[in-house]
Amino acid sequence: MNALNNLKDVVGSLTALAIALIAFGVAAGVVFGDVPFVGGVLDNLLGLVTQLGDSGLVGLLVAGWLMSVAD
Repeated sequence: MNALNNLKDVVGSLTALAIALIAFGVAAGVVFGDVPFVGGVLDNLLGLVTQLGDSGLVGLLVAGWLMSVAD
């Protein structure tokens, strides 16, 4: 059971790091425009938001689920 808890902690840390990198990429994209090392994070995020918006209720449910997972 201890190994499972360790794995959960590692996955949680990696997820937190990924979210921080995405936030950095969005901020860098807004401030500096197209930054080569972030690879269009802002464009991809806006595409995701557009797809969720076009999906109607399903998009709203998925957005809610994503927000609950992010916490």
